[in-house]
Amino acid sequence: MSTQQATRIIDETSARVREILLDAARLPDWNSAFLSIEDPGGTAADREFAIVVRPGLRGTWRYTVIEDERIDTAWKVPGFAETGTWQLRPHSTGRTLVTHGFEHRGPLARVLANAYRGVAEVRLDRLAQRAAAMGPAPLPRVEDDPGQL
Repeated sequence: MSTQQATRIIDETSARVREILLDAARLPDWNSAFLSIEDPGGTAADREFAIVVRPGLRGTWRYTVIEDERIDTAWKVPGFAETGTWQLRPHSTGRTLVTHGFEHRGPLARVLANAYRGVAEVRLDRLAQRAAAMGPAPLPRVEDDPGQL
């Protein structure tokens, strides 16, 4: 078993970071371990998604906890299993403190332990890049309310 954890401030709202993390079908766009994730339609805790990871291993992905400030995930392929946590804390206007941690188990995880060193930091960097590439989140619309003018 191996574990890692890292924390970064991401220049995006926690709502936008959460949106990115809950778009399972787009995870391969910023997490290069995944070749594909089949989206069965809708995101819900414990709904399984079929995945293909490098170098072509097939398995399953699922969200185990979905909360405003926490998202837990689990994925497995033969010989390898990961459980992960993403904690989102509003940091300052439009920024989010994100802590990502994960644990690996299985015989393949032992073989790949050195290759996964620093991966928590890499994932946070790629998440930040993904958020930046999407552009700023739209501002909430304020309806024409005479009391707010």
